Amino acid sequence: MRQAGTYSGIISGKTGSHSFPLARIKKIMKKSSGSSCDDVKMISGEAPIILSKACEKFVEEITKRAWNITIQGKRRTLHKQDVSSAVIATDVFDFLVNLVVSSSDEQIQSSGCGNSQENTPSITMEEELPR
Repeated sequence: MRQAGTYSGIISGKTGSHSFPLARIKKIMKKSSGSSCDDVKMISGEAPIILSKACEKFVEEITKRAWNITIQGKRRTLHKQDVSSAVIATDVFDFLVNLVVSSSDEQIQSSGCGNSQENTPSITMEEELPR
């Protein structure tokens, strides 16, 4: 029986810990299949492990890009806007643009700052997706 927090060496032949809870990943995998005709009934033990490692790599990559924006702003604290800017500036993260833009819009509405330049996204959807 495998201990929690280790994987069986299927990634690059190494063994190590994973950062994301495998049960939660498995639950998300089953939930996300709801849009198709056939629901996922069974998931192998290795699939959540691979996705856990992929999630780690994703978080590392987006954090590096957000940190570069933080450094360019001559700051030492990574803010939500840095992550949003990293998402908007990187083509491979286009699937997240709606999330960060709508999140910024909600923040503007809740703070009562209608046209504040500080809270508005640096790029709009129309600019991001030319027609």
